[in-house]
Amino acid sequence: MTLPGLRERKKQRTRDALIRVALELFTVQGYERTTVDEIVEAVEVSQRTFFRYFSSKEEVAFAVQQMVEERFVRSLGQRPPAEGPLDAMRNAVLSSWDTIGEAITAVVPVELHLRTFRLIESTPALLAVHLRRSTEMEETIARIIAEREGVDVDADPRPRIAVAAFSGVMRVTAQMWGRGEDQSLEAIRALTEEYLDHLGPALAPHWRDRPGEGRGAPQGGAVRGAPGPVPDGFRGRSVPGPAEA
Repeated sequence: MTLPGLRERKKQRTRDALIRVALELFTVQGYERTTVDEIVEAVEVSQRTFFRYFSSKEEVAFAVQQMVEERFVRSLGQRPPAEGPLDAMRNAVLSSWDTIGEAITAVVPVELHLRTFRLIESTPALLAVHLRRSTEMEETIARIIAEREGVDVDADPRPRIAVAAFSGVMRVTAQMWGRGEDQSLEAIRALTEEYLDHLGPALAPHWRDRPGEGRGAPQGGAVRGAPGPVPDGFRGRSVPGPAEA
């Protein structure tokens, strides 16, 4: 692998500084109140430099999230074909978290990443963007899953249903992580694994008929426990539940 040259490293440092300062200002004084002028003044660069890296405040607000999403998409595309849809998404997100910590902390402290998450959730303008981005991301993942499984995403609903279920688990995971006492990246990875392991049991028809499925009961491996036969079309692979997200 060729190491980036001095010019590239300098550009990366400038971009990272813009992200770090912008997120700090957003979380301290508010997204709407923060101007591009304030960001560039703090980093000691020009507006022209800012817009060389980002098209708007909105783009810089989601820069770290974009990086995380891109790593997940790359990881999903590299999963072995033998893995079913839910297993592929589960393993992709967990393998991404194995390396994403260093990538995040190279740009911003974890606590700033968490504050930014809370800011997005509490700022109507950013929350609207977040929901739109989430919908677009789900569509991207659904198309990857459909291609892996050899189905037409517009004719077969299962890829989108599967991704919707997976995405729901990821949203709950992020919310619970944000509310918890341990807000390390290790904690969110562990919580992600635990909650994904509960996806299958959560889809069981009668929870009261499944004693012992409380917190922490499912352990490792595929998302399991969903009822019903595996429908034709996913090439005979094990598909837990109604096909996830």
